Amino acid sequence: MPFWDLQDQLGINADKWMLHQSSEQPYKRAALCHAFEKEWIECASGIGQIRARKECGPEYEDFQECINRHKTLERGAKLQHLEQLP
Repeated sequence: MPFWDLQDQLGINADKWMLHQSSEQPYKRAALCHAFEKEWIECASGIGQIRARKECGPEYEDFQECINRHKTLERGAKLQHLEQLP
């Protein structure tokens, strides 16, 4: 919890726009990457940005992989390339 909570004083909820997976879903079903986002938030909450980058890196990478699928697409491209080789 920050020392001076500006969001509460101004009545702004910036987390609503940053945490898409944790927001209320239309059919009351959890979003696809909700579990990864929750793990990352639980790890990073209250330890500060610098420590969170160091200590919660694996959780953040898992969350980003779930959203973007970069590693999955890269692996698929490599497999497709291997299939084309004689």
